[in-house]
Amino acid sequence: MRTFPEPLDLSKVKVYPLAERQSLNSLDRMLVDPNQPPHACDPAALETIRACAATITAARKRNASVVMMYGAHLVKNGLMQVVNLLIERGWLTHLATNGAGSIHDWELSFLSRSEESVRKNVATGTFGTWDETGRCINLALLAGALQKEGYGRSLGRFICEDGVTLPTTESLEKSLREQPADPLAPARAELLQAMIVHRLPAGRIEVKHQWKETCILAQAFRHNVPFTVHPGIGYDIITNHPMYSGAAVGRAAAMDFALFGRATEGLDGGVVLSVGSAIMAPQVFEKSLSGVNNLRLQGGRSIVRDHTLYVVDIQDGGNWDWSQGEPPKDNPAYYLRFCKSFSRMGGTMNYVQCDNGAFLHNLLNLLAK
Repeated sequence: MRTFPEPLDLSKVKVYPLAERQSLNSLDRMLVDPNQPPHACDPAALETIRACAATITAARKRNASVVMMYGAHLVKNGLMQVVNLLIERGWLTHLATNGAGSIHDWELSFLSRSEESVRKNVATGTFGTWDETGRCINLALLAGALQKEGYGRSLGRFICEDGVTLPTTESLEKSLREQPADPLAPARAELLQAMIVHRLPAGRIEVKHQWKETCILAQAFRHNVPFTVHPGIGYDIITNHPMYSGAAVGRAAAMDFALFGRATEGLDGGVVLSVGSAIMAPQVFEKSLSGVNNLRLQGGRSIVRDHTLYVVDIQDGGNWDWSQGEPPKDNPAYYLRFCKSFSRMGGTMNYVQCDNGAFLHNLLNLLAK
């Protein structure tokens, strides 16, 4: 009989100081100044952005959710201060990104640099093997779980408070012995194991974030605006770090998915912005909307209605008019998940072919007026 293979021992992966990495981008080169005029848009796109601003204004007047889901390129395009003003001025009630979006945001707040050459670093076995990135994000999630916080809030707190304070291993062991069935027992066990294996000291672990003022995670935490992160196991560079805990990441992401559902619950007459997210946003939103509708129907309530969706990407949308519904299966546009899924979500779906920087900067200006 063929022997089943053993998994690789990734605890032996060698990691390197983040400062040694040749980063492709930095805050001084990338950061967009929201006070400067935005880039011009195609007239049709600008008209849709005007409609979007009006829809958001109406949604906030009725206290409905305005959710922005986005991919990592929003951060890599330097739009943090634009988004931070949308948070500060109360236009967004919930933000959601993928694992990469949170990683770039953290690296920029910590080092002011981010992004690496995938081609070169995979070949040298150094892609994603940067110590501080994996160590700090995993540490933030392990510690945040003890406060019943998900991925986004744990990491936002870690940045704003410049680190964490860990309990003693003795107190964790005592809690596990005395309360083995407590809902926090798994989180305590994971932190205890990490502290022992990786020799983490009890007490204060200081991690300075000198550039936190530009960080979206930090701004959302400061303003108490929910920010959820929806990662995938094996998707993100922190998976290669010896301290990576799939249990901790999974628990944090599960909490964030439930928190995202609270935003979905408030979407009657609300707005969803999906900005440059081809996979995470449509996949997460469709499951969340289904779950909310399930709970509503059980309680004798109507499903979520009258919501408006704006899907923003630089692709041409398959040369299909998505206001007419989804195309037939023999049309290549049918397989554009970021359009098709949102077109199935009820409400009104608008596709905007536009650079995400131009979209958000123009949107901010129009909302300010």
